[in-house]
Amino acid sequence: MADDVEEIKKLKARYFRTLDQRDWDGYADVFTDDVVVDVRDDAGPDAIHRGRAPYLEMLQPFLEGAITVHHGHMPEIEITGEDTATGTWSMQDQIWFAEGSGFETLSGSGWYIETYRKVDGQWKIAEMTLRRQRVEMAGTQIFPR
Repeated sequence: MADDVEEIKKLKARYFRTLDQRDWDGYADVFTDDVVVDVRDDAGPDAIHRGRAPYLEMLQPFLEGAITVHHGHMPEIEITGEDTATGTWSMQDQIWFAEGSGFETLSGSGWYIETYRKVDGQWKIAEMTLRRQRVEMAGTQIFPR
């Protein structure tokens, strides 16, 4: 069980690193094919993405040319079954969007609330919900609204 918790911590570390390095193949590999990603706090009431491919098809162009720094802290991981687990991570992110993107510098904090599933012996993120505590765009609070 302790080994599983450590493997999930490594999984989330890969999530952050591959996202910030734009290693899209490595990033895709941290998710199950049928992942559900809920980013409604960032993108509005319809921002629930079902499936790895649709999620990446949304994310890649959004971050085109941006520099990002994501940090996850203080994981609370619970193994719920032989091949299942849950976790909550405190998070902070900083995004410097590309000039001309229509966005400015974003700074945020909150939590990732996740479920994990073991697929072919490897832990993957099966559900990921980003719940924001605060988001600033160019120094102005935009969330909570």
